[in-house]
Amino acid sequence: MTQPKKDTVAHDPRDAIVEHLPSLRAFARGLTGETSAADDLVQETVVKAWSKFGQFHEGTNLRAWLFTILRNTHLSLRRKRAREVSDTEGTFAARLATKPDHDGRIALSELRVAMLQLPTEQREALILVGALGFSVEEAAETCNCAPGTIKSRANRARRALAVILQLDKGEHPDSTDSQVSSVLAAAPSGF
Repeated sequence: MTQPKKDTVAHDPRDAIVEHLPSLRAFARGLTGETSAADDLVQETVVKAWSKFGQFHEGTNLRAWLFTILRNTHLSLRRKRAREVSDTEGTFAARLATKPDHDGRIALSELRVAMLQLPTEQREALILVGALGFSVEEAAETCNCAPGTIKSRANRARRALAVILQLDKGEHPDSTDSQVSSVLAAAPSGF
């Protein structure tokens, strides 16, 4: 009469996982070099094995199956980490951070509403000089008035917008939209 293999179990093979935990942990510590990383790897292995027990064929080597899962999990994590950048202090993330697009859309929407509250002459001066980048002289020629009049209208429009948008002196809305920023920017030199 032959003796059954050590891993051949008549009862549910899931119960035998506990017997292999010390060996799995030792193997994981050898692979990772860290106790906490090894424990995480063993835990991940057990979770994967438990969820994939339908693929385990009773009568085969449970120990070898568990060690294969552990090794493959470790190799997958290493490949994944090779593609990741270690950024514990947030240096790289800070350089990649951008403001959400919706902030610009909200600010632009608020600016449109505020612009409609301005007198037509101030609005057109501000649009020409601030948003469209016309020089004062070009804007004056377009509006058929003196350059000083355009300067005055644009400055009054900016002050009125600051009041309407409830901005403190020198404050600009937090916007990613270049049009909003240019309309509310301080007058260019020579303006």
